[in-house]
Amino acid sequence: MAKSKRLYQVWKGNNKFFFGGRLIFGPDARSLIVTLLLILVPVVIFCTLVAGNLLHEIPAYNAGYAILVVTIVFTIYVLFLLFLTSSRDPGIVPRSSRPPEDELGYESSASVEAGGRLSQSAQLPRTREVFVNGLPVRVKYCETCMVYRPPRCSHCSVCDNCVERFDHHCPWVGQCIGKRNYRSFFLFVSSSALLCIFIFSMSALYLKFLVDEHGTVWMAMKESPASVVLMVYSFVLLWFVGGLTGFHLYLIGSNQTTYENFRHRAENRMNVYDRGCMNNFLEVFCTRTEPSIHDFRANANEDTTETSRGSTYAAHKRNSNEGRRAKVEEDLEIGNDLLKVSQRRKSEEASDIQIRGQDTPPEKFSEADFGLGMEPQISSFRYEDYSCSLDRRNERMRV
Repeated sequence: MAKSKRLYQVWKGNNKFFFGGRLIFGPDARSLIVTLLLILVPVVIFCTLVAGNLLHEIPAYNAGYAILVVTIVFTIYVLFLLFLTSSRDPGIVPRSSRPPEDELGYESSASVEAGGRLSQSAQLPRTREVFVNGLPVRVKYCETCMVYRPPRCSHCSVCDNCVERFDHHCPWVGQCIGKRNYRSFFLFVSSSALLCIFIFSMSALYLKFLVDEHGTVWMAMKESPASVVLMVYSFVLLWFVGGLTGFHLYLIGSNQTTYENFRHRAENRMNVYDRGCMNNFLEVFCTRTEPSIHDFRANANEDTTETSRGSTYAAHKRNSNEGRRAKVEEDLEIGNDLLKVSQRRKSEEASDIQIRGQDTPPEKFSEADFGLGMEPQISSFRYEDYSCSLDRRNERMRV
């Protein structure tokens, strides 16, 4: 008997898994090595060449030891946030093994088969509207994942996943930033900015002690070139992480993501998610992080790569799309094959086509009209009426 594979072993995205699927990283996880070096190398230099000398410069109340301890503890905290951001599921939306059949629309193909019968093809609407805070929001259909993306979701081309509340893909952490790791990402960036400020300040303080001792700045810089290098490095890095911190503070206050900010600014859209500055901050920092929809260590199903925990996401979609149309798989199977229907009930063909195209002006078309290419282009329909027509048709066929 073949051993069943686990979900992480048949994962369709570009993610990398470690420790048997316990940790999930992006495809560019190697960039973490560069990020670690950018943090650890200056910290090690500071601890050995600056903080170590401050032990003798500030002997009172063991302040020099306190500086060394704060540096080490703060660095560990920053690295922990980096690891938490990089190794966590950012909020990946489960893929579907087939298109959502309950969303199928029917569009005339303007072709006639042998015998004069109309050939039709099922197509999915590329977008649909859902309501958020009482306002309509257009969501798109993802051809890769074969799902309608939830609001604020986008498909990451690097990881090849749809991510809820997608912010951006960060190469410095080697992971998408989304719903489940945005808080740790912001804390990592802001803590890195504070670490830069701390190292810059302590290096400047040590230079001050050397200036007091040697009398000139030049002699102090010659005495401790490491302090000068650390000050320059911290200042340059602070422009990056500090500016990023300020930008994300603005995004949190206005309840936007980086992706939405650039898109809305280009399209001049209204932000329907803004609940006020205070509530926006509470939403990010004071809400519980939802558990991952995926159990990457669970056995993968035969027909799909998703586990049973994907049903949690299905329930979430039903709750978020209140009033969504019910799924009727049997009716849709019959509706997909208009040829069989026409063979059984030729007299119903014209009325069924009228019902599907009732969004257009009510007109009657004969088979001769369709043969001449005069068929109406039915781009949308009301699902409720279409479902009722299918029910009536099923009852007649069962008689």
